Amino acid sequence: MKALVFHGPGQKAWEEVPDPKILAPTDAIVRIESTTICGTDLHILKGDVPAVTDGRILGHEGVGVITELGAAVTELSIGDRVIVSCISACGKCDLCIGGLPSHCLAAEGASGIGWILGHLIDGTQAELVRIPFAETSLHRLPDGLSPETAVLISDILPTGHEIGVQYGGVKAGDVVAVVGAGPVGLAAMTTAQLYGPSKVIAVDLDPNRAELSLGFGATHAVVSSDEDWREQVMALTDGLGVDVAIEAVGIPQTWDMVVDIVRPGGHVANVGVHGAPVELALDELWIRNLRITTGLVNANTARMLTKLVAEGRIDPSGFVSHRFALDDIQVAYDTFSRAAETKALKVVLKA
Repeated sequence: MKALVFHGPGQKAWEEVPDPKILAPTDAIVRIESTTICGTDLHILKGDVPAVTDGRILGHEGVGVITELGAAVTELSIGDRVIVSCISACGKCDLCIGGLPSHCLAAEGASGIGWILGHLIDGTQAELVRIPFAETSLHRLPDGLSPETAVLISDILPTGHEIGVQYGGVKAGDVVAVVGAGPVGLAAMTTAQLYGPSKVIAVDLDPNRAELSLGFGATHAVVSSDEDWREQVMALTDGLGVDVAIEAVGIPQTWDMVVDIVRPGGHVANVGVHGAPVELALDELWIRNLRITTGLVNANTARMLTKLVAEGRIDPSGFVSHRFALDDIQVAYDTFSRAAETKALKVVLKA
């Protein structure tokens, strides 16, 4: 089969590799129909995720058809169309049962991490992929829901919802700021609507993305290159700052921004994947009664989000800005990596 293979920082190739095989009785093999590229894949290519080694097939999002099942899989059938979760979880270990499948103890030799696709094992940017723990890591695709839309449920929708909105404690009437109007930031804005915030302020360096955010649940857009961006945000609050500040980029500058605009007693929810340390100025922050959360998505709201998308309560179809054939994945990477120029949000690759 063909797959997108990582060969070290800055190096990747669309090349011929062996087909995946069933390695455990709980595995499934899925033929990919649609996949996509995540900002995390760009972090990997920058060298920010050293656990990803030469030869790894990238990708952790996808929709496809089951072509083979391990002997222990009884709740799925060959031919089922499924959404691949970005988290592979056994559903039985202490951390899975405790609500943290993102730190599944059974995943790939008790690694203690549920994100293994395109990270510790081969991923979904390929014609075929092996999915461990198939019954808890695949979701049936509802009738009428397109693979192009459903692939957004693999990662970005649950990530924005769980690590941004839920961890941030968004509640009715809150003023929420999301710094970073990329796909995950937009997913946080979209799913925040489920909790009734009074305002959702999008903050982004790119005027195009700031403007686009108004179609994804933001009530206000602020361009962070403006010298008075902070004053603009504060003017939309009672002057004390926002109730919830969500960081959705993953660089020190945006971390400093969310800390700077959150009110005393407010919540800072970090969603961005950081490849470098940030300063946590506890000598200044200790007195502000802040709650700071970080996290890797658990994807335990994916089934609920699937129902909402299938029923039209959430419409993420606008996230898809570009479409490519799977064979054109190198072009898709170039387009996605130059989002400011190409105006790319999510790029979908179809087999």
